[in-house]
Amino acid sequence: MLKKILSISGRPGLFKLVSQGKNMLIVENIATGKRCPAYARDKVISLGDIAIYTNDEDVPLYDVLESVKTKAEGKPVDVKALGDDVEVRKWFYEVLPDFDQDRVYTNDIRKLLQWYNQLIAAGITSFKPEEAPAEDEKKEDVD
Repeated sequence: MLKKILSISGRPGLFKLVSQGKNMLIVENIATGKRCPAYARDKVISLGDIAIYTNDEDVPLYDVLESVKTKAEGKPVDVKALGDDVEVRKWFYEVLPDFDQDRVYTNDIRKLLQWYNQLIAAGITSFKPEEAPAEDEKKEDVD
């Protein structure tokens, strides 16, 4: 699901990919439903392509969002109520204990929580990618 949800630099909110045109994408704001073009010059990134730095290996954003959903019990997170940067980082430590303290900035955490809130408000509650049906690779010999 997150593959079709986009963040566009310089534009507030998240967008859902609707269609592709010549040299542009047609996107829809997930909060307002308003459609608009995103051109080749716009910096567009799919949430499915984002990962969070950890001390071992990067964790895909969908795993982090699932952990946030579990901690927040599926409800929106009040980012302002978390308090200052130290409190935000403490809260995020409970979600992802091994996140890289040097490379993950507090603003990144706040942005992630804002995205989480926007997705929940839009009714998107499943963050895991849909898996293609696995083909049965085992073939039984018939005698």
